[in-house]
Amino acid sequence: MSRRTFLRNFAGRPPDEPKFTPHRASLGVGWFTNALLRTHDDKQVRFYDDCIKGREVLINLFYANCESACPLATSRLVKVHEELKDRMGKNLFMYSMTVKPEEDDPKALRQYAEMHGALLPGWTFLTGDQYDIDTIRYRLFGMNHIMVDSDIYSHTSFMRIINDAANLWYMVDPMASMSTILLKISWADPPKTFEELVEANKKLQEKINKEKKLYGYRNTL
Repeated sequence: MSRRTFLRNFAGRPPDEPKFTPHRASLGVGWFTNALLRTHDDKQVRFYDDCIKGREVLINLFYANCESACPLATSRLVKVHEELKDRMGKNLFMYSMTVKPEEDDPKALRQYAEMHGALLPGWTFLTGDQYDIDTIRYRLFGMNHIMVDSDIYSHTSFMRIINDAANLWYMVDPMASMSTILLKISWADPPKTFEELVEANKKLQEKINKEKKLYGYRNTL
């Protein structure tokens, strides 16, 4: 063991390295599974330990040769990423998981992400074994309806919002208005300090004043 590694282990995490701690009521690996998946960079990850544990995440389903809903949803998520870019890869992560892993290897994922301008910090595209992908899909996006849940195309228009550190779960349509998507994501955010609330309210009031000046009312579209 190197001296640097020893000191790191002795002293704990550096102050700028996030610590991801799950909620005591988290469903954990027993529900999320620790399936071995591969990223668009052809790196192996464990689904719960490396992607979900203690994190706030956005997860959507897609497949690379889709010519309808998937590109539209990805385009919208690029805009969501732009809105939240200061958090991405720090305390908020995005995952796009293929429903056709036998077709979508890491190379196909990367080509899709490049094509749609989605090779962005904190956004990972995932593939893996079909059984593992299906298991995760049923557990995260299941509607308890056999005709819906057995159709791999039925969930490509949903995005799951999960904060494992707070044990919060939400769902939103990626094609909903941007204000709706951002609002639902905010429901899963960690509690803000008083100072953060004051700053957020200040920015919101500035936005309201600007929109009232332009439109005579607040534009929420």
